[in-house]
Amino acid sequence: MRRCAWLLIISMCLALPVRAGDVLRIFSWDGYVSADDLAQVNRQLHEQKINVRAELISPYAEGPEQMFQILRANRADVSFLTVNYIQMQEGRIARLLQGIDTRRLRNYKAVLPELAKLPMGIEQGQLLYVPFGGGAYGIWANMDRLSAEELPKRLQDLLAPRWKHHLSLTSGQVQPNVALAYMASGEAPFKLDVQVREGQRELAKQQSVHGEPKRFLDALYGQVSQFWTTAPAFAADDLLVASYGPEISGRRALGQNWQLVQFQEGNTVWLDTINLVNGLHGAKLDAAYVFIDHMLSNPVQRRVVEGLSMVAVTGTVSNPLLKDNPDFFRAAYFWPPYTKLSDNLMRAMSDSSMRAQGIPVKTSNP
Repeated sequence: MRRCAWLLIISMCLALPVRAGDVLRIFSWDGYVSADDLAQVNRQLHEQKINVRAELISPYAEGPEQMFQILRANRADVSFLTVNYIQMQEGRIARLLQGIDTRRLRNYKAVLPELAKLPMGIEQGQLLYVPFGGGAYGIWANMDRLSAEELPKRLQDLLAPRWKHHLSLTSGQVQPNVALAYMASGEAPFKLDVQVREGQRELAKQQSVHGEPKRFLDALYGQVSQFWTTAPAFAADDLLVASYGPEISGRRALGQNWQLVQFQEGNTVWLDTINLVNGLHGAKLDAAYVFIDHMLSNPVQRRVVEGLSMVAVTGTVSNPLLKDNPDFFRAAYFWPPYTKLSDNLMRAMSDSSMRAQGIPVKTSNP
């Protein structure tokens, strides 16, 4: 009887499903993590006997508010935050992240020094990011239909009749558009945010409503054929298209020739990073470091340049945009971690310019 009981217990245990291991939930921008990346990382995890499987979650990243909501809801373990998001709105996202031990990353030694310790990615001495790839919010020209001589030289040139209804801009993250307006007016790109931080709130508000940057933004929006939210649609009539860079690789894959316009005023720049969410520990934390190290490897960083039309963050791959402009990542042109008031003023400034052109404005902006 006792033997039968033991046999019954053993048979019940054998019938239980085998635990497949934990899932490392990766929250990424579209195109950053390929199926091949996941396959290689999962192979490494298997070889290292780490019982975790790396997977992408959905949806893809879209912007600071959406990313904050997903991280706060504990729906991801690893994220790809744009570095200025970390300290935006009094560091609310920073409080959701944990520090990174770069000693656990074999490929970290190749990271460009100017990107390794950005103050906006550090909280109480803890590094909250690993660089992944950067770029500019720039205007790209369709060189299949334009010559180098025709390209605008200064931002004010965008107001020429030649570009009327042949330009596309974003209506998602409007802050880069506002930065263009300040630069076109001879000001620092993020002067409004600086004024707010220095206690000149009324002056910042007045200039955002009545200043030269506002007049330029009104006129610039009047040139636009289409506004896009997360990625440009590349309409047939678009000669100049604003892009963060990754979308250009798709155009080039179709045989099209798009070139970043080098304005005399320059372009604002951004850096996307990899981050660890609070609570990650044990085998999943080990798996996260395997994943991050893979994303810093030469094959992935070459894809950042060649496949995503971005700037790689390591010095071991060819970086054409950095070669053409060694000051590409200059501090004054980095997107800052805007204050809530600055963000509200820029959104109001952009919304007002849209209404001035009869463009419908969504009222659900965070």
